[in-house]
Amino acid sequence: MTGMLAASKAGHDRDKVYVIIEEDDEYVYLADGRGRTADRPKKKNKRHIQIIKKIQMEKPQGGYRDLEIKRTIKTYQEEAYVKS
Repeated sequence: MTGMLAASKAGHDRDKVYVIIEEDDEYVYLADGRGRTADRPKKKNKRHIQIIKKIQMEKPQGGYRDLEIKRTIKTYQEEAYVKS
Protein backbone atom coordinates (compact mmCIF):
# COMPACT_ATOMS: atom_id res chain seq x y z
CA MET A 1 0.00 0.00 0.00
CA THR A 2 2.94 2.32 0.49
CA GLY A 3 3.02 5.12 -2.06
CA MET A 4 -0.69 5.00 -2.85
CA LEU A 5 -3.07 7.90 -2.49
CA ALA A 6 -5.71 7.61 0.21
CA ALA A 7 -8.66 9.73 1.31
CA SER A 8 -9.62 10.03 4.94
CA LYS A 9 -13.08 8.58 5.68
CA ALA A 10 -13.32 9.60 9.33
CA GLY A 11 -12.12 12.30 11.66
CA HIS A 12 -11.75 16.05 11.38
CA ASP A 13 -9.74 15.56 8.18
CA ARG A 14 -12.55 13.70 6.36
CA ASP A 15 -12.19 13.66 2.53
CA LYS A 16 -8.63 15.00 2.65
CA VAL A 17 -6.17 13.28 0.29
CA TYR A 18 -2.85 11.91 1.56
CA VAL A 19 -0.01 9.69 0.38
CA ILE A 20 0.65 6.55 2.41
CA ILE A 21 4.32 6.69 3.31
CA GLU A 22 4.47 3.78 5.74
CA GLU A 23 2.25 1.03 7.14
CA ASP A 24 2.18 -1.58 9.86
CA ASP A 25 -0.41 -4.19 10.92
CA GLU A 26 -3.15 -1.82 12.08
CA TYR A 27 -2.09 1.70 11.09
CA VAL A 28 -0.91 3.69 8.11
CA TYR A 29 1.20 6.84 8.22
CA LEU A 30 0.02 9.61 5.91
CA ALA A 31 1.59 12.79 4.57
CA ASP A 32 0.22 15.61 2.44
CA GLY A 33 3.46 17.57 2.04
CA ARG A 34 2.05 20.67 3.75
CA GLY A 35 0.70 20.32 7.29
CA ARG A 36 1.69 16.68 7.52
CA THR A 37 5.18 16.37 6.13
CA ALA A 38 7.04 13.15 5.38
CA ASP A 39 9.13 13.48 8.53
CA ARG A 40 6.00 14.09 10.69
CA PRO A 41 3.27 11.83 9.23
CA LYS A 42 -0.27 11.37 10.53
CA LYS A 43 -0.99 8.00 12.13
CA LYS A 44 -4.41 6.72 11.06
CA ASN A 45 -6.27 3.44 11.46
CA LYS A 46 -6.52 1.47 8.22
CA ARG A 47 -10.29 1.26 8.61
CA HIS A 48 -10.55 5.05 8.42
CA ILE A 49 -9.03 5.53 4.98
CA GLN A 50 -10.16 4.84 1.43
CA ILE A 51 -7.42 3.82 -1.01
CA ILE A 52 -7.37 5.70 -4.30
CA LYS A 53 -5.92 3.04 -6.57
CA LYS A 54 -5.52 5.37 -9.50
CA ILE A 55 -2.07 6.70 -8.59
CA GLN A 56 0.91 5.15 -6.85
CA MET A 57 4.16 6.96 -6.15
CA GLU A 58 7.43 5.09 -6.28
CA LYS A 59 9.52 5.39 -3.14
CA PRO A 60 12.81 7.17 -3.90
CA GLN A 61 16.02 5.95 -2.28
CA GLY A 62 16.12 8.78 0.26
CA GLY A 63 12.44 8.43 1.16
CA TYR A 64 9.46 10.51 0.17
CA ARG A 65 9.93 14.23 -0.36
CA ASP A 66 7.28 16.79 0.46
CA LEU A 67 7.48 18.52 -2.92
CA GLU A 68 6.80 15.25 -4.76
CA ILE A 69 3.93 14.42 -2.40
CA LYS A 70 2.31 17.85 -2.94
CA ARG A 71 2.73 17.57 -6.71
CA THR A 72 1.15 14.10 -6.83
CA ILE A 73 -1.85 15.16 -4.74
CA LYS A 74 -2.34 18.33 -6.79
CA THR A 75 -2.21 16.37 -10.06
CA TYR A 76 -4.82 13.92 -8.77
CA GLN A 77 -7.13 16.72 -7.59
CA GLU A 78 -6.86 18.58 -10.90
CA GLU A 79 -7.73 15.40 -12.83
CA ALA A 80 -10.68 14.72 -10.52
CA TYR A 81 -11.92 18.29 -10.95
CA VAL A 82 -11.75 18.09 -14.76
CA LYS A 83 -13.73 14.82 -14.80
CA SER A 84 -16.56 16.19 -12.67
